[in-house]
Amino acid sequence: MRGWWRELAGLVLPVGCAGCGAGREPLCGGCRAALSGAGAGCVRPAAPPAGLPAVYAAAAYGGAVRGVVLAHKERGALPLAGALGTALAAAVRTAAPGCAGELVLVPVPSARHRVRARGHDPGHRMALAASARLRRAGVPARVAPVLRLRRAVADQAGLGARERRANLAGALEVSRSGVELLATGAAAAPEGRPGGPRIVLVDDVVTTGASLAEAARAVRAAGLGPVAAAAVVAAPAGAFGWGDIPRDPDRAKNP
Repeated sequence: MRGWWRELAGLVLPVGCAGCGAGREPLCGGCRAALSGAGAGCVRPAAPPAGLPAVYAAAAYGGAVRGVVLAHKERGALPLAGALGTALAAAVRTAAPGCAGELVLVPVPSARHRVRARGHDPGHRMALAASARLRRAGVPARVAPVLRLRRAVADQAGLGARERRANLAGALEVSRSGVELLATGAAAAPEGRPGGPRIVLVDDVVTTGASLAEAARAVRAAGLGPVAAAAVVAAPAGAFGWGDIPRDPDRAKNP
């Protein structure tokens, strides 16, 4: 109900652009362009954790991009999911260029109490928007929200890279229904063969890479094969410019 009321309020009340605050549109043309994904590329945290797959981001995290991400995630500006989905789709396509098979987008989950407090699941909503955008572009894609927290974790805000890794170590798992869901798709077209499904982890922002590394570990631990890559809407500006890094998680331990 909370999310429904927020969406209704956004439709009937005059608000400024979520990115720059100008005008009365939820998102102005300039800020929408910042989320077009035109500058999508490979990114790497300053000290990437072991097991982190290659990560691709659509934009630098700051300014208008940061404003839109936070408005959608924390303030329930649900219509912004479309623009964020466009950015995420661009990162996914950069992560898996020329993929002939299906792309399976696996969102990094939020804690249940955070979802309840926000009134919506921003990661899942954004992933759905991205998959829809990919399908419209002729790229077969679906969302598989198969990861879940198996224990309580502290809020990541304010934690350093080492603390984030310790906080999330072993915290995620693939649900039993998730194992069946992904295993069925893999059986139909095994990953690694032409036309086979490729798992791409998705999230809104990467900072230290701890969440994505833990998500990749959980997918591997469930026996679902390697993660092809990870894609996010935004990353710190300094994380860009690394070119293409090894997509094999074991090789990525020492990039």
